[in-house]
Amino acid sequence: MPVLEVICSLIGWFCLYLLFCCAFAQRGPEWSCRLVTLSHGLVIVLLTAYVLFVDGPWPFTHAGTDNTELQTFALAVCLGYFFFDLGWCVRHHTEGPVMMAHHAASIVGILLALLMGVSGCETCGVILGSEITNPLLQTRWFLRRLGLYDGLLGDAVDLLFISMFATVRVGVGTVMLYCELTSPRTTLVMKLGGVAMYGLAWVFMVDIARFGYKKSRAKYKRWREKPQLKES
Repeated sequence: MPVLEVICSLIGWFCLYLLFCCAFAQRGPEWSCRLVTLSHGLVIVLLTAYVLFVDGPWPFTHAGTDNTELQTFALAVCLGYFFFDLGWCVRHHTEGPVMMAHHAASIVGILLALLMGVSGCETCGVILGSEITNPLLQTRWFLRRLGLYDGLLGDAVDLLFISMFATVRVGVGTVMLYCELTSPRTTLVMKLGGVAMYGLAWVFMVDIARFGYKKSRAKYKRWREKPQLKES
């Protein structure tokens, strides 16, 4: 268990938060926290993508294998962030039970991979799939705060977010879960963790689908009303 790396990661993300708080004091603490979340999303996506696609091994064929040094480093960086973000959410009461459950499940899953020293490749795969849509989610939040959401840019971000979530979190996530469940090397507790994360992904997917349906319906209604307004 790389305790020192996790502690350094936690301190690093907290220091970055304090830096953003000083730089954007007029924006409030959530603005700074969202910037940290955006920074983590970009960093961890690049790091885990390198782990999976360059350093290896491939999670679809090597689920349950021993962790590499780079996998351990990526997991430590991510765990430190989740400790920071969970503490911030508890302190400021900004997230609902589903998101808090996602944070708790992520922390437990990463902890298990680090403590047991196995399943690092598929855990990094889950992190990549989970975080790849996070920058878009944070971009959407910043657009709303800046008054730029109601337009073509906001629609493009929403469409890309929904498409990537459905493709990666649900589509690729289904394949990864199957590989993890059928792998003889993966421990039972990691298989159960994979099922839990996959279930949470579907909870998010249902909420996202509802949002997409409501937004599309509202836009279609406004589009139908435009000719009537011109005629009148």
